[in-house]
Amino acid sequence: MKKYGVNELRQMFLDFMESKGHLVMKSFSLVPQGDKSLLLINAGMAPLKPYFTGAEIPPRTRVSTCQKCIRTGDIENVGKTARHGTFFEMLGNFSFGDYFKKEAIHWSWEFLTEVVGLDANRLYPSVYLEDDEAFDIWNKEIGIPADRIFRFGKEDNFWEHGAGPCGPCSEIYYDRGEKYGCGKPGCTVGCDCDRYMEVWNNVFTQFENDGNGNYTTLKQKNIDTGMGLERLAVVVQDVDSIFDVDTICALRNLVCEISGKEYEKNYNDDVSIRLITDHIRSATFMISDGIMPTNEGRGYVLRRLIRRAARHGRLLGIEGPFLAKLSEEVINGSKAGYPELEEKKEFIFKVLTNEENQFNKTIDQGLRILGEMEDEMKVAGEKTLSGENAFKLYDTYGFPMDLTKEILEEKGYDIDEAGFQKCMEEQRNKARSAREVTNYMGADATVYDDIDVNVTTEFVGYDHLTFDSKVTVLTTETEIVNSLMEGQKGTVFTEQTPFYATMGGQVGDTGVIETANGKFVVEDTIKLRGGKFGHVGHMGSGMISAGETVSLKVDEAARRDTEKNHSATHLLQKALKTVLGSHVEQKGSLVTPDRLRFDFAHFQAMTADEIAQVEALVNKEIQAGLEVRTDVMDVEEAKKSGAMALFGEKYDQKVRVVSMGDFSKELCGGTHVANTSSIMLFKIVSESGIAAGVRRIEALTGNGVLEYYKKQEELLHEAAKALKANPAEIVEKIGHLQGEVKALSSENESLKSKLAQGALGDVMDKVVEVKGVKLLAAKVDGVDMNGLRDLGDQLKGKLGEGVVLLAAVNGEKVNLLAMATDVAQKAGAHAGNLIKAVAAIVGGGGGGRPNMAQAGGKNPAKAQEAVDAAAGILEGQLK
Repeated sequence: MKKYGVNELRQMFLDFMESKGHLVMKSFSLVPQGDKSLLLINAGMAPLKPYFTGAEIPPRTRVSTCQKCIRTGDIENVGKTARHGTFFEMLGNFSFGDYFKKEAIHWSWEFLTEVVGLDANRLYPSVYLEDDEAFDIWNKEIGIPADRIFRFGKEDNFWEHGAGPCGPCSEIYYDRGEKYGCGKPGCTVGCDCDRYMEVWNNVFTQFENDGNGNYTTLKQKNIDTGMGLERLAVVVQDVDSIFDVDTICALRNLVCEISGKEYEKNYNDDVSIRLITDHIRSATFMISDGIMPTNEGRGYVLRRLIRRAARHGRLLGIEGPFLAKLSEEVINGSKAGYPELEEKKEFIFKVLTNEENQFNKTIDQGLRILGEMEDEMKVAGEKTLSGENAFKLYDTYGFPMDLTKEILEEKGYDIDEAGFQKCMEEQRNKARSAREVTNYMGADATVYDDIDVNVTTEFVGYDHLTFDSKVTVLTTETEIVNSLMEGQKGTVFTEQTPFYATMGGQVGDTGVIETANGKFVVEDTIKLRGGKFGHVGHMGSGMISAGETVSLKVDEAARRDTEKNHSATHLLQKALKTVLGSHVEQKGSLVTPDRLRFDFAHFQAMTADEIAQVEALVNKEIQAGLEVRTDVMDVEEAKKSGAMALFGEKYDQKVRVVSMGDFSKELCGGTHVANTSSIMLFKIVSESGIAAGVRRIEALTGNGVLEYYKKQEELLHEAAKALKANPAEIVEKIGHLQGEVKALSSENESLKSKLAQGALGDVMDKVVEVKGVKLLAAKVDGVDMNGLRDLGDQLKGKLGEGVVLLAAVNGEKVNLLAMATDVAQKAGAHAGNLIKAVAAIVGGGGGGRPNMAQAGGKNPAKAQEAVDAAAGILEGQLK
């Protein structure tokens, strides 16, 4: 048997399924679209859920994919064994009410034995206990003896996920030979050892589970098969584990080279080598789909993967950032199947290196905090770090629990792990209660779910702003209706529409839908599954009924302003790449009639000079009057032509490419001006950070800019009026005022100081000696905290060595200050502890350092009592 490589096997599978009438689709993004039940795509069927349930019509009833997947349920075991990983590719063939068990089983057998060339005598199928149909296909049609077909129960051979479609499975195992076995007598299919490996799983979705264990047979039976590409490669290449297959092994070897370690020499090193190898694959693919490291959701999964890899790099003795170099190897090994990796290369490296550098700072900060916690434990004579502290290190400083444990173990300490887990569980519960409840499809259930799946809308708004069409469906907020009456809120669906639905950052059009009998006011236009455009709004007057022909009229002024802002975002993106570098990637945008917002990946705040350069470049291209052209072409052809594609966007086969002269070229389904000169002007009004590595620009175009300057001018005139100056003199006038304020402030402080001394009178006669240490304790009225500190410094100077305690009454409040000189501290005086005890008398609290401390209280009547108590408290401190 030929030992095919990972990239060959992927292509062989997709070509085989194409020959059986399947539409081969590209892998979907790891970010689920319209599915809130998943953080990340974890199976080949997950992005295809709408086709399985019939909520959306599939592009073909037979589909095949190689889907990138991430599962982090076993993350703690990654590296510790050679079985576990977080990233894998799933080969799948799917039938939506087309073929069923017979074809699925025959094709899986044909592919494994005839195309890949696996030995038929080493393949063992399994079926669900009650599935005689599948058993007979294997036995009577494929010709496998009955004693080689294994019947397993629900645990193993029945696929279901709560309520929803479900059904029995048939798996195919491969006998890898005795060298991989456990050697126990009776070792066979189903044994936990590595000898019999499951390579293929056919799921026959034929039932619907109502959630209470009641099963009904589905009208449309589906096939969902999955086969791990890496697992198949393990079998075909006859290697130990996924870490030994060609592409992953090359990556593993690079980890060894960078770290100077040898694989399979030391168990702890192997754990780190495997963990880094796996995690850098996941991280590279996640970033290529636009996921950024953050502290929540999928961003947190990514941050955790990068930080675990970086930390294990430290354990292997790797100095400095190294993940980008490994990521390059991931890209080289997988770009044949995933060209987006190569396209986003620079960006991926930048995100990894930035996060790695941040983590190195975190590690150092965490080590410092941990050091402080150790000191506290020493003082308290404890040997166990509390669960709360371990969790604080993990949660606040991103410090991994295993690292905390390792460092403490070296010094003879341990951790209250149960306490740590309790804190973790509390946080999980918070996260769980914050998660939204969704239906099987992982989307919020709405009235729109009940609309016939065949209803669709043709968009004619590129060429028309008014259009006549027929009403197909009407809904209120809760149900489908035949007509909408005056005052009712609802949604109107028509066969064609000139209204643009919210997509790609551009907001939906507004306007009116009219008939002879009624007028519907459109407040928003939304796009729903299956290409339906919903016009959301209310009936302004009269009534509209299903089946009527209506006149749809888009608000032209709003659309034209939106187009100016949308075209300006294209110019802005190119200008940012030109000024800041090619790593700039769009992370989101919002285009409304009033303004534009553009979020992009960049790792530090823009300088005033960079903002000015970007603004100038956009305005230059507006003034150049570039023609804006839209071409419809094949998606691959579009990318080859250099058109910029967006992260995580799923493009149709035919796409619109919007070009602005030779300056900008992007894939975009939005609406645009015909010539950049229509935009008139462009002005950036703010630039800020909104997440780690993501910046946001807010900007205006056209009349919005003129309006902005008009407001600025009004503000300037108001300021001039308040300063009794003309606008040209404002800066000079402010300079004079600042000088005056400074002089008055200085005079004020000096007067306050004199007043404070006057209020205190000559207090040096109040000095007493406590165990040989001089103490000056006094009460003063109407002095604020600043004045009190000045006074304290002066009195300490007069005193030479000793302790000063002052209580100042200000209305209903008391301010307290204590100071102790070096000699007094050596004798045992501690200003912080002294003030704590004194503050308690006036109903307050506070504290501070041994040399200086301050506090406040709410009971001025006891100020003198507090001053009088100072001597006794100090006596208790002194040796």
